[in-house]
Formats: sequence, C-alpha cells, structure tokens
Amino acid sequence: LIRRATQAGYKGIFVTVDSVRFGYREADARNGFNALPPPHRLVNYDNDDETKESMTMDTAYNSQQESAWDQNTEQMFEQNVSWSDIRWIKEEAASNVPLVVKGIMTAEDAELAIAAGADGIMVSNHGGRQLDGALSSIDALPDIARQVAGRVPIWLDGGIRRGTDVLKALALGASAVGIGKPIFFSLAVGGQEGVLYMLHLLRTEVEAAMAICGIESISDITPQHVTRLENSAARMPPFIARSSL
Repeated sequence: LIRRATQAGYKGIFVTVDSVRFGYREADARNGFNALPPPHRLVNYDNDDETKESMTMDTAYNSQQESAWDQNTEQMFEQNVSWSDIRWIKEEAASNVPLVVKGIMTAEDAELAIAAGADGIMVSNHGGRQLDGALSSIDALPDIARQVAGRVPIWLDGGIRRGTDVLKALALGASAVGIGKPIFFSLAVGGQEGVLYMLHLLRTEVEAAMAICGIESISDITPQHVTRLENSAARMPPFIARSSL
C-alpha cells in the first residue's frame, strides 16, 4: 500500500501508531453503524494480497460480527506491531519520502519514533476517541517538544477550532497543526467553498491573534506568549498572554 502511494506521487507517509486496537465506539453501536452501506468500500484494500489472511470485505470490515464498525475493521490489522515495524517501513517502503509517526503522546515515544527513523512526529490523541481520560494533545506537547529539541518537525492535531488554538500550539512547540473535524463540518455545510471559507477564517484569526500579541512573524512565537492558570478544581487550558506592547 505504501509503495502504491509513493508510485502514485504522494510526497510523504503518515503512519498512525495508536490504533492497533480501536476505542469502543458506543455511538456507532447505538446508531447501528457496523458496516459500510453499499456501494461504499475501502478501495485501498481491494484485491490486496497482503491484507491479513487476504480477507474479503464481507469477512472483515463489513462482517457485522461486532456492533460497531471500527471493531469489525480490527480484524484486518496486526495487533503485535512494534517499533521494528516502523524501522522496516522507513528502510524498505518509505526510504525516499518523509515518514511521519502519528499518535505520539509521550516524550519517551517521541524518542523511540525518532530512533526508528521518523522524519517527523504528530502529537495526537486520535481526537480523544481512543483512550478515555487521556491527556489532550496540547497538554502532551510541551514535554514532547523539549525531548525532540528541534531534531524533527512536530505536528499537533486535536482541538484546533480557532486561530488562537493554532497560536497556542505553535507557542508550545508545534511546527504546524492538523485540522480534522472543522474540515468535515465545513464540507457538510458548504462543500468546497465551505472548506475554503473555514481556512480563510483560521488564517485571519491567526493573523489577528499574532498582531494583538505583538508578534510580527511565526518565528517570533515563543512559549512566553502563553500561560496556564491553575486552580484547585481542575487544570485549566493554556491561555494566550497578551504582549505588553
């Protein structure tokens, strides 16, 4: 699958490492979503002889054996993967393109990812849908950024809804951010134009937040531009510290 992607002209590969098992999708089970409705299918796995035990669509992700669809898709994937698999992917399948390891939530795993050959890492808790009670991505980011220390780029996804969220992530060590749900919401409401307008809004909000904080360029954003308020009830999210200019 990776070789097909690179041969088709893809310029990089993201490997998600937090999904050898999926968190139980209660909403999917409640709504009866345990298979893709015809004629939809996972076309990337059609006629793939390397798919686990050459499973067919009806015996794997559309088997309806489990009450939630993601639990059915688990049958397609190996669950004993290790960092040696990431090293193999980099050396044997993605040697000529950047390899980004997605799903990193600790400084220790960031170090292991780099040692395995990752050209970049993505700090992500899978949208909070994998492990109940896990840290938010932005809470995990500072420790990871200190460990990585600029050796590879760091992306962050999860919770990016406004331009100020982008600014916070960049201040705490991210090189860039990923946007997930806002794209789908915008696409559902307004199609392509909706997505373009959402991106325009985010850019406008980032520029406005930077100006208000006295920041001239992205390279000028530092951890000093955010602060965190602590209280006895809960740990508060980061706040932007306005410049004194």
